[in-house]
Amino acid sequence: MTDQSTTAESPGPAGAPPGRAKLSPRKKQQISRAVQYVVLVVVAVFLLTRIEWGPLGQNFAKGEVAAETLPELFTVALKNTIIYSVGGFVFAFLLGLLFALMRLSSVRAYRWIAVAYIEIFRGLPAVLIFLFILFLPLALPGFEVPGGTYGQGILGLTIVGSAYMAETLRAGLQAVPKGQLEAARSLGMSYSRGMISIVIPQAVRIVIPPTTNQFVSLLKDSSLVLFLGVSGEYVELTKFGNDMASTYANATPLLVVGVTYLLVTIPLGYLASRLEKRQMRGR
Repeated sequence: MTDQSTTAESPGPAGAPPGRAKLSPRKKQQISRAVQYVVLVVVAVFLLTRIEWGPLGQNFAKGEVAAETLPELFTVALKNTIIYSVGGFVFAFLLGLLFALMRLSSVRAYRWIAVAYIEIFRGLPAVLIFLFILFLPLALPGFEVPGGTYGQGILGLTIVGSAYMAETLRAGLQAVPKGQLEAARSLGMSYSRGMISIVIPQAVRIVIPPTTNQFVSLLKDSSLVLFLGVSGEYVELTKFGNDMASTYANATPLLVVGVTYLLVTIPLGYLASRLEKRQMRGR
């Protein structure tokens, strides 16, 4: 009598068809990712084959037109952009610090003034603020902004940036432990001296990453100076690119200006990210 053996299949998961192994979550993720990459490649190839590179290059990347933007692109436009942005940032920081302190003041009137300023100028479009500055001489006959065109541009960026800077600095001031000021007072310091010597320096260190990002925003907002009607030696990058594009009936100067902005803003954004990560590691 011969023994008959039967081969039994190992039971699979409940509900799974016999003989079919269930995919692990990791395998499913790999397949999903591969499908996404394939779709992205197909879309990219489709777009690249549909673009008419000849006309695009003639209108946006014409070498001889790009060469005509030099050296004024750096000696005039970029220089003015930096002047407007740095000037606006410095005054926005100082004014923002003032309103942050007023917002935290125990004097109710100071708090009301700070809240009104912050809410109004955070709610208004930035371009509208520059238009207000443009029409100031009509509203106030005889009034002139100190510094002429540079002063007008810096004033606009100061107003635009200070309202946001005030809230950032207020958060930094509130992040400093109250015990720091109390310890300063116990050593005989006045409230003002304790704030200036102890609290504000710590708050500034805390808000360095977000204020770096706000400088990048002000750098881009400096393009709004064109609404002041600047010309000649006062043009910033956007106005310069627009004028050059109109002169040559070609968009290449706008592309050159865009790349110039990126050469400045991308490293600053990377710096802000590194500072933020370093600050997070220090906590």
